[in-house]
Amino acid sequence: MPSHLRMFTVLALGIIILASDALAENAPQQRYPDVISAKVRATGDNSFDFDVTLSSPYDTPQRYADAFRVMGKDGTLYGERILLHDHAAEQPFTRSLHAVEVPKPVSTVVIQGRDQRFGYGGKTVEVALPRR
Repeated sequence: MPSHLRMFTVLALGIIILASDALAENAPQQRYPDVISAKVRATGDNSFDFDVTLSSPYDTPQRYADAFRVMGKDGTLYGERILLHDHAAEQPFTRSLHAVEVPKPVSTVVIQGRDQRFGYGGKTVEVALPRR
């Protein structure tokens, strides 16, 4: 390959690498964990247990998904699970919340994750309550 083509190829590759680095630096940072799935079991007339799977790609001791909550579509809070440490070696991860009291006639709840830095947000999951 002639030297001027080699030089052009190296220059073009350098530009591509610099551009991709700049794009990565300017990419929006994910602010919230996502709720991937949730399972619910009735444990009484108005009591339910939830198994919630969250994904937190930035899960480190400095910043991690530190809670999730179960709420009505209108925002009424029924239960919250506080998470006390990161789950960096376990992604996504599942944790449970037991004995959540949800009054009748509520038939569907929303589950949302919380980020240690930014608070609640991200992808939520709606779950139909059994026997409702």
